[in-house]
Amino acid sequence: MIKTAAVDYPIQNLLAVRWSPYVFSERPVPAEDLRSLFEAARWAPSSYNEQPWRFIVGRRGQGDVHARILDCLTEPNQKWAQRAPVLALGIVVKEFIRNGNPNKAAVHDLGLAAGNLLVEATARGLHVHQMIGLDPEAARSAFSIPMNAEAITAIAIGYADKSGAGDPALAERDAGARERRPISEFVFGDRFGESAAL
Repeated sequence: MIKTAAVDYPIQNLLAVRWSPYVFSERPVPAEDLRSLFEAARWAPSSYNEQPWRFIVGRRGQGDVHARILDCLTEPNQKWAQRAPVLALGIVVKEFIRNGNPNKAAVHDLGLAAGNLLVEATARGLHVHQMIGLDPEAARSAFSIPMNAEAITAIAIGYADKSGAGDPALAERDAGARERRPISEFVFGDRFGESAAL
């Protein structure tokens, strides 16, 4: 299924075709592709080159990490994410390693790393669905995450199920149109809320 964004201005095709499915195929993701996704994440920019992101990755059918990540998700996310062949937790280290001071950019930088990952995934014909619906303390307990770090997001990685199998309501949601607010509603000029003259 290809769901190309109806853009108002030209952008790179990889960005236009990227979307987040709810219905995943159970087809496994090759290890070499996973390595390249996390290599892309590795090269994201970060404040002071701190690279505060950490990922815990589980592959369905290989050990229990996938199931343990699934157990950390909220129930609505568990329902659809269980089919994804790969689940990951996106974790931030909240303090700078060099001085122990709080890193206010850590969550932002995790987002940049995840953005790199999903663009690389899109280039490889994969899909990524990020989730904020998880229990950070359950993740801390399940994976011995230290107190200076926190699980912020979960990530499902795999192939969109083009057959529409599984939950019909989720398949219908996947088939829906992609929508975004226009840039005039979030790019401002003189003051907050006033559209910039680009």
